[in-house]
Amino acid sequence: MKPRLALVLGDPSGIGPELVAKLLSDPEALDRAEILLVGDRPVFQMGQEIAGVSIPVQVVSDIAQARFDRGEPVFLALSTIDPAEIVLGQASAAAGRAALESLKMALCLAREGRVGGICYASLNKHNLHLAGMSLASELDFFAQELGHHGLAGEVNVLGRLWTTRVTSHVPLGQVPALLTVPSVLAAIDLAHHTLTAAGFERPRVAVAGLNPHAGESGDCGREEIEVIGPAVDQARSQGIDAQGPFAADTVFLRARDGLFDAVVTMYHDQGQIAMKLLGFERGVTVAGGLEAPITTPAHGTAFDIAGQGRAEVSALREAFLLACRMIENRVRRETPE
Repeated sequence: MKPRLALVLGDPSGIGPELVAKLLSDPEALDRAEILLVGDRPVFQMGQEIAGVSIPVQVVSDIAQARFDRGEPVFLALSTIDPAEIVLGQASAAAGRAALESLKMALCLAREGRVGGICYASLNKHNLHLAGMSLASELDFFAQELGHHGLAGEVNVLGRLWTTRVTSHVPLGQVPALLTVPSVLAAIDLAHHTLTAAGFERPRVAVAGLNPHAGESGDCGREEIEVIGPAVDQARSQGIDAQGPFAADTVFLRARDGLFDAVVTMYHDQGQIAMKLLGFERGVTVAGGLEAPITTPAHGTAFDIAGQGRAEVSALREAFLLACRMIENRVRRETPE
């Protein structure tokens, strides 16, 4: 049985709608899953025109009307934005509101079990805040809509290499104070459980140090001795295959060469620079820790090229395929033998 997935158009003023159109022009993508498109028909029509493709869809106003056995995407048509309000490449509250309302519908369907997971085209965080989202990030919004109160965090994926971080969108000067044994352990645990949910039987997790050369045995900082190392030890005592702390300037080379499945970093750019250098055009972001698989391309809305038909679909394709695999793995885990 194919996985059923909600595919959301993303921010209508960015490259999302054209990327979704490009993805769905691939017969292999259409054959991979039962696809429920969520968004506005004029937005998707605009995306098709930019991409130079035409995608047959079955339009419904209620998912109960959907016939997934016809081999074409089902389009759950919403009305979230006046087409006259769409200005490609420009920030607006209208675009942010359209993205939020489409995501809210997809999340509702996931919460009710009507879809197994969600893949969404890129969002613009500034637009989400212009539209009234008071939460710090879309991940917090997902957790709120799903009623999730446990561990959650952003996980980045490039092929078989995964990474997550202890601290995220905070000034670099605040990072050392935010590193505690519980916070580092939580990031290791998130990596372990997200990879397990994706089908890894025993994920191998490398943990980066904070300081140059992982602190040089205390000569160049003590966070590795007092915080990071004890967190790794505690993770291992809980059955997680964690190792480190390793020097951050070489740990990704080890992971790239297959020695580890995931790397836990201490701050945002420590991992993001490495991952984007290794393959920016293929990177995927996973909303780790949530009950339903949720994926998106790691790149942004690319306002500078929106509407030009130049946007590369590789990352959205990878996000789509990863969401499909995660849904299938979740079904296998929950199906009695």
